[in-house]
Amino acid sequence: MSWTVSTIYPFDQKGQQQLTQLLTTEGIQKDANLDYSCGIYDDNQLVATGSCYGNTLRCLAVDQSYQGEGFMNLILSHLTTYQFDRGHRHLFLYTKPETAQFFSDLGFYEIVRSQDIVFLENKKNGFHNYLDKLEKPQHNVSSVAAVVMNANPFTLGHLYLIEKAAQENDLVHLFIVSEDSSLVPFTVRKKLVKSGTAHLDNLIYHDTDSYMISQSTFPSYFQKDSEAVIRSQAAVDLHIFSQIAKKLGIQKRYVGEEPHSMVTNLYNQVMSDVLPQAGISFVLVPRKAISSNPISASTVRQLIQLGDFESLKNLVPESTLAFFKSPEAAPIIANIKAQDNVVHY
Repeated sequence: MSWTVSTIYPFDQKGQQQLTQLLTTEGIQKDANLDYSCGIYDDNQLVATGSCYGNTLRCLAVDQSYQGEGFMNLILSHLTTYQFDRGHRHLFLYTKPETAQFFSDLGFYEIVRSQDIVFLENKKNGFHNYLDKLEKPQHNVSSVAAVVMNANPFTLGHLYLIEKAAQENDLVHLFIVSEDSSLVPFTVRKKLVKSGTAHLDNLIYHDTDSYMISQSTFPSYFQKDSEAVIRSQAAVDLHIFSQIAKKLGIQKRYVGEEPHSMVTNLYNQVMSDVLPQAGISFVLVPRKAISSNPISASTVRQLIQLGDFESLKNLVPESTLAFFKSPEAAPIIANIKAQDNVVHY
């Protein structure tokens, strides 16, 4: 029998219900971040499925009664073609450790694994090439630190953290999350970070590409609850960061204290345990405050949403303020104003 892979459209209620049910039966929760789904039907019954989000493949499942029929090969081939057609040739996939070998046999290569998750890509040397391209200092330095930030947007809190790391070390590797899933686009975030730190001469800037995972695209479908998701994501992130640190000779990672965000607090907890095991010091820096109120990007986004630029000038560098007052920022401001909630939990 010849099997066909069909698109499961968002408006197809029956198809979406069957997709959710098949995933649930196979011990997978339907991910909230999906932008394309497909499946194989036997008569009217969905027996295999897979989905995409950005450049990732996710929510892959085959009914146990149909396993061994080559259905996952068909699903992966269909999704890969779909991704290539929309310009995504470097693909990433997350799976459970017990199924990682299956996907390796289908042309995916392991980047890192944690206790719960294996992170793979379809390029044999993708991560190694990323490591090799990372900029290194032209001369030897004795103390090397790192800061990783999304900077959505760049605030005086971010600047304070970077300045402290720069003051206490010979060199700081500054990683800017390059995934475009934030209200402020990556190109703008990077420009604001670089302009806001132009007075510091011991920084090297890096894009994270797709190797440091953002909360919005990390797969939650293997995890029992939100805390498990965050801890698993942190574990994968830190396995990746540890390899980057080894390549660049990073000895310390500076992290801002987070009094409000559950996500960042859990990340910090995991980092405080994991980084020292990799020989990297975890440096937790108290958040810079204005009038006893810690500066946060969430507060900055709220002020932008309200159009309160008078208050905003106390929380961001002059370069960030100037950008948001410029015509170039108009579409970003409009997008922020259109959001129901600009505060991250």
